[in-house]
Amino acid sequence: MDQTLIEKRKLIIDSLKTIYDPEIALNIWDLGLVYGVDVTTEGVVTVVMTLTSPNCPAIDILPQQIEDMVESLDFVTNFKLNLVWDPPWDKTLMSEEARLELGLL
Repeated sequence: MDQTLIEKRKLIIDSLKTIYDPEIALNIWDLGLVYGVDVTTEGVVTVVMTLTSPNCPAIDILPQQIEDMVESLDFVTNFKLNLVWDPPWDKTLMSEEARLELGLL
């Protein structure tokens, strides 16, 4: 991945870190909900993510917030969100900072 794409990927991740799970009050990146972020030279961005469970009440909120945030970046020409359930989310996917904040360390 060239330096420009690395910088764009970092901008996307930084944007995702501003989106918080409404129930847990931690950002989706540190919660480990985002499994992958890809950006092409053409500006196509793909985010692969999950939610804490298929019954998560944020299923109607978070995907739209993510789409709006990523599409607001000036280099994004197309956005795709792949919501997956495998592997299922569990607390081991959380960053150390998130586990510490929730008292799980």
